[in-house]
Amino acid sequence: MSDNGAAAANGGQQQPQVKMNILGQFIRDMSFENVMAQKGATGEVKPDVSVQVNLDAKKRAVDHQYEVSIKLNVESKVKESGDPLFLLEIDYAGVFHIEGVPEEQLHPFLLIECPRMLFPFLRRIVSDVTRDGGYPPLNLENIDFVQLYRAEIARRQKEQPAQPTNA
Repeated sequence: MSDNGAAAANGGQQQPQVKMNILGQFIRDMSFENVMAQKGATGEVKPDVSVQVNLDAKKRAVDHQYEVSIKLNVESKVKESGDPLFLLEIDYAGVFHIEGVPEEQLHPFLLIECPRMLFPFLRRIVSDVTRDGGYPPLNLENIDFVQLYRAEIARRQKEQPAQPTNA
């Protein structure tokens, strides 16, 4: 369909072109605590790894610029005893220039599409840090940012107290 045909299909309105550029990426904060090495323990263990993910986005002072961060808390324990092996906390952020996203779609865009762009870089850092800490590299599974966003919206809606009605 031509551009004119697409505009006609949308009731004559031309959809704005979405533009997104990653201006920069950085580690805001990171901590790796190798508990097993501190205790002097060695040997083969079966790890139990849990990963918690939190997302944050905020507008910057410059027009069309947003900062989006992924905060990971990774805890690895010995499966049998529950003793900690290591703890990794990382806050990884990106600065994005975004134009053409309608205001009502900006919040999900920032918390779904932007983390999707950052995640492969964060995954590599987590893999390198755990490997350099003396463990097999931790290769994080893909994160479904759409599901994560929906779960957060549902959690927020549950937390909101019922609005009193004025009679």
